[in-house]
Amino acid sequence: MTPDAVPLSGPRFQSEPGELYREMRREHGAVTPVLLDGGVPAWLVLGYRELHQVTGDPVLFSRDSDLWNQWEDIPDDWPLLPMIGRKQPSILYTVGERHRQRAAMIAHALEAVEPAELRRHAERFADELIDAVCADGETDLVADYAMLLPVRVLARLFGFSDEEGPALVKALNDMIDGREGAIAGQMHLAASMARLLADRRARPAGDVASRMLADTGGFTDEEIAQDLMVMLAAGHQPTADWMGNSLRLMLTDERFAASLFGGRNSIGEAMNEVLWEDSPTQNVAGRWAARDTQLGGRRIRAGDLLLLGLQGANSDPQVRVDGSALTGGNNAHFSFGHGEHRCPFPAQEIAEVIARTGIEVVLDRLPDIDLATPAESLARRPSPWLRGMTELPVRFTPTPALGGTSR
Repeated sequence: MTPDAVPLSGPRFQSEPGELYREMRREHGAVTPVLLDGGVPAWLVLGYRELHQVTGDPVLFSRDSDLWNQWEDIPDDWPLLPMIGRKQPSILYTVGERHRQRAAMIAHALEAVEPAELRRHAERFADELIDAVCADGETDLVADYAMLLPVRVLARLFGFSDEEGPALVKALNDMIDGREGAIAGQMHLAASMARLLADRRARPAGDVASRMLADTGGFTDEEIAQDLMVMLAAGHQPTADWMGNSLRLMLTDERFAASLFGGRNSIGEAMNEVLWEDSPTQNVAGRWAARDTQLGGRRIRAGDLLLLGLQGANSDPQVRVDGSALTGGNNAHFSFGHGEHRCPFPAQEIAEVIARTGIEVVLDRLPDIDLATPAESLARRPSPWLRGMTELPVRFTPTPALGGTSR
């Protein structure tokens, strides 16, 4: 690793990630040497073409973390172990034909979700959340709304009862926060998945868990439980941040002002612009080189870790020559990944329905919504991995709750 490696941490990921990625690219090129917590070396792939190459060649750039040439220097309490850890029995760490089988099983289970049913669940839970705050005249759209909605909808689709939803919300958010409640949250989520699968083994139903159990690919309950936890975590936080980042854009950019007063044409444009310019998933770990190779002018050695710089690639000047926002339906961004480990298309559709429905319900129920703090004071999480708002305080004219009535 080069001596001028860039620490992958610090407040600039919160305040000015775009400028930081441009600086990295200018000084180091499309493949930048970086240091993770504890001085662990890795490569951050910022070039659009280079990222396409890495994600499109699963043999040379493998998802098999056993290949990593740094394991002997990684302590058991390394804080990034949950993100980059040794192989687990989940789809994240399978390769080759077995990965394709598991991806097909998950896609089949998600494809069977009825769009009307999905939207109905999303509207119902969104209305419940708005009911809890609409009489107050103010709320935090991150803590009181975006961070609560996706997991409630996904839990219902997977097969959990509505009564189990709030505890799953807390467990998942505790796990994602990575603080003192993270281990307890992970344990609650694992125990809940085990109970769900045991129940669905005995009493199959029309939900995602039952369809996964009915698959004939010979998957164990442990594999299915791991995949369900991955799907829940991967579907919740990025969708919550997609909602939050889109609402921030619409509340701070005059181009979207009409949508705040009854229009709907700009919601999709705002959501797509966020995927290009303010992607909820900024960087992803990772891929491991199966042998020595070259990438972006760098010599990559066997076992080196490559981090996928999704936001950096989205803003690569080699493909963004005019600096355009690329809204209006251009979906060539990397925000859902690429290649075999790309977010399954049915999962993308589910996330989009949840996020868009969540935004529409806010605008329907709180029509004169406005920021309750200056736009320049809005803060982001200082994470190099996920980019979302720490809070999004708003005010509005108090309105009565719907009280559970249908919309």
